[in-house]
Amino acid sequence: MDRFGDKIEELKDKRNAIILAHTYQRPEIQDIADFVGDSLDLSLKVKSSNAEVVVFCGVRFMAETAKLISPQKTVLLPEPSAGCPMAEMISADELSELKKKFPDHVVVTYVNSTAEVKAESDICCTSSNAVKIVSSIPKEKGVIFVPDVNLGSYVKEQLKRENMILWPGCCSIHANITENEVLELKSKHKEAVVFAHPECSSHVLSHADFILSTSAMIKKAVEIKEKEIIIVTEQGILHPLKKNCPDKTFYAIHKAICPNMKKTTVDLVLESLELMQHNIVLDEEIIKKARRAVERMLEIS
Repeated sequence: MDRFGDKIEELKDKRNAIILAHTYQRPEIQDIADFVGDSLDLSLKVKSSNAEVVVFCGVRFMAETAKLISPQKTVLLPEPSAGCPMAEMISADELSELKKKFPDHVVVTYVNSTAEVKAESDICCTSSNAVKIVSSIPKEKGVIFVPDVNLGSYVKEQLKRENMILWPGCCSIHANITENEVLELKSKHKEAVVFAHPECSSHVLSHADFILSTSAMIKKAVEIKEKEIIIVTEQGILHPLKKNCPDKTFYAIHKAICPNMKKTTVDLVLESLELMQHNIVLDEEIIKKARRAVERMLEIS
C-alpha cells in the first residue's frame, strides 16, 4: 500500500470511518473503499454500518441519502462540487406544483434527486428496485415518477401501467448513448451479450439482452457462461467487472464517462478525513420528511 493508502487506513481507524464508493468512481478510489456498489447497495451499507463517519465517494445526492438514513453520522463528500445534473432537473417547488395538479397520485422519486425533492415524495427507488417499488403501489393509484424519464418509461413498459406521469429529466451520459453505437458494437462482437442500464433510452434498451443496475450487471456477468459482454453504462463499472470476471472480455461505449463521478481523487479522500471537511449538513425538517421516503423504499427492498 502506498503512503496515501497507509495514511487513509490510519485515519479510518482514528475516526471510526468507512469509505463507500460508487461503481462509476475511478479505479483507485474503488480500490481504497471498504465497499463498492450502486445506490441501493450503498444505502443499505450505511444503514448497517457501525461507523461514526461515512466518506462517500460519489456525487452529492448519494452523500445526502447517507445522511438521511443515518443523520447521527458524519457524512463527508470529498469533492463538494461533485453533483448530478439529473438531480438538478427538478426542484422541490416544481414537484410541489405537480402534486397539486395530481393530488391523488403517489410520488415515486428516483434516488438521483436532492434531499429537498425527496422530502416532497412518498417513496424513493433505485434503478435496481424501481419496478418492485412501483408494483407495490395499488394499480388503481396514479404515479408521479421523477426525475428520470427513461427509467420511468422502462418501469411503465414493464408493468404495463398507463397512469404514470413522467418528469422529463435524464442522465445525459446514458441518454446520449445512441442506438447506432450499440448496434456497431454488436456487429463487431457478434458473440457478445448486451447489458444496458435502464437510464438509457428505449431505443438502446431494445437491443439489450439484460437490463440491469450496475450491481446487477456485476452479478450477472459472474453468473452467465458467455465470455464476451457489451456494457452500456458509465465506464467506471469496467473495473469491478474485470476484477470479478478476469476470464471475460468487456466492450464499452467509449464516450460514456461521467465527469462528476471522476472528480473524487485519493488525495481528496485523504484530505477530507484529515480535516473532517465537506460535511453534509441538511435541515432537520428536510431530513425527517426525506428519510421517510427513503426508509419506505428500504423496507420494500
